[in-house]
Amino acid sequence: MKIFFVSLGCDKNLSDSEEMLGLLTSNGHEIVDEEEKAEAIIINTCCFINDAKEESVETILEMAEYRKSGSCRVLIVTGCMAQRYKQEILDELPEVDAVLGTTSYEDILKAIEEADAGRRYQEFKDINYLPNAETHRVLTTGGHYGYLKIAEGCDKHCTYCIIPSLRGRFRSVPMERLLAQAEDMAQQGVKELILVAQETTVYGRDLYGEKSLHRLLKELCKIRGIRWVRILYCYPEEIYDDLIRVMKEEKKICHYLDLPIQHASGRILKRMGRRTTQSELREIVTKLRSEIPDIILRTTLITGFPGETEEDHQELMEFVDEMEFDRLGVFTYSPEEDTPAAAMPDQIPEEVKEERRDELMELQQEISLDKGNDRIGQVMTVMIEGKVSGEGAYIARTYGDAPKVDGYIFVQTGELLMTGDFARVRVTGALEYDLIGELADEYTE
Repeated sequence: MKIFFVSLGCDKNLSDSEEMLGLLTSNGHEIVDEEEKAEAIIINTCCFINDAKEESVETILEMAEYRKSGSCRVLIVTGCMAQRYKQEILDELPEVDAVLGTTSYEDILKAIEEADAGRRYQEFKDINYLPNAETHRVLTTGGHYGYLKIAEGCDKHCTYCIIPSLRGRFRSVPMERLLAQAEDMAQQGVKELILVAQETTVYGRDLYGEKSLHRLLKELCKIRGIRWVRILYCYPEEIYDDLIRVMKEEKKICHYLDLPIQHASGRILKRMGRRTTQSELREIVTKLRSEIPDIILRTTLITGFPGETEEDHQELMEFVDEMEFDRLGVFTYSPEEDTPAAAMPDQIPEEVKEERRDELMELQQEISLDKGNDRIGQVMTVMIEGKVSGEGAYIARTYGDAPKVDGYIFVQTGELLMTGDFARVRVTGALEYDLIGELADEYTE
C-alpha cells in the first residue's frame, strides 16, 4: 500500500515512528509524501500538553477527510493520544480504522491488514511492555543525525505530568539492542547520535542494578562513523560522577547536557513533585561547570504553575539571571486531566502565565546574546545542516546546539559543503540565539 505517515510530538515519538516506518517498508509498503496519493494514513500522536493535544485532534480530523473521499481506505491512529483517549477515538471518529497504544506499535502491519480487510482493529498491550520491532529503522532526520531512544516510561510522577500513565514505568532498553541499532544507524550515515528517553540519567538501573549510562556511552563511542554523541533529558539530581568522568574522557561526547529543572522556587518545586531544591540545583550546575569548563547547559522551565506567586516568579528570574544557562526554553503550565496539579487550587490565569514566560525569555535573550558575543573570535567545529537558499552561506550547528531546539551558526563561504560535513569555523558575530561565522583557514575536518 501507499502510506502517508504523520509523526507529531517529541523526538521520542519520532523514534517510534521510525521503527514503524522500518516495519512498513521492509514488508513492501511504499511511503509517500502527499496525502492525496495515500491508500493508508498513519498518525503517531502526542498529548503531553494541551497544544500538542489540539494539534493531534486537528491532524486526525484533517486526515479523516481523505478517508471519506479519495484513495485513502485505511486511517490509523497510534501513540500517546491513542493510548489516552482510545475509547473516545473509537466512539466519535468512525473514519478511524485502527487504534494502537504506545506499547503496540509493533502491530502496525497487522493493523493495516485487518483494517484493509474491513475489520476495525485495536491493540493495547500492557503499559509496561517494552516493544522491540527488530527492524532496520527508516531515518527521517536527513540521515546525518538520529535519535536513539535508550529507555521507555518514567518513575518520577511529577504532579503536572501524564507520561507515566501513558508510557508506563521506567524500562531501559538492553545495551546490546541499543548498540546494534546504533551500528545500523551509523551504517546509514548517521554521524551524531542523540540519546533520548523520558529520563536518560538512570539508564540501566533496572536492568543492571546501577546507573549505566556511562557504560553505554563508552560502547557507543567505539562505533565507527559516529562523530558526536549528545545526551538529552538528564534529571539534575541523577547526574553522577562516573557520567561526568566519561564525558570528560571520551572525545566524541558533546560537552552538552539538557537539565530540565522546571523551576527554582523551593515551594513550587515541592508542589511539582520535583526532587531537587534550589541549593541542590545550584550545586549541580556549579559542579558541572567546574568539571567541564566548556559545557553547554540547556534547561526548560514551567511558568504559571498552580499557586505560583509573583514572589516565586521573581525568585525564578533571579535564579536564571544568576545561573546564566546557555540554552533555555519556557512553557506555560498546561493543566492535564488526571494529574494532581490539575486539581490544585490557585490556578493561574493564562495572561499571567504568558507575561511571566515572556519576562523569562526576555531575560534569557540578553544572557544568550552576551554568551554569543563572548564566542566571537573562537574557532569551533560545526556540522553542516544545509545551505541558505539563494545566498553564499550555510546553516550549521556547534556541539552546543541540539537540532530543532537550539540555535544555529550561519557560515558565510563560497566553498561547496554538504549536509553532514564537519568544518572548522571562526565566529565573527552573534545574534540573540544564533551565531555568524566564516570558514577558518584550515577548515576541513
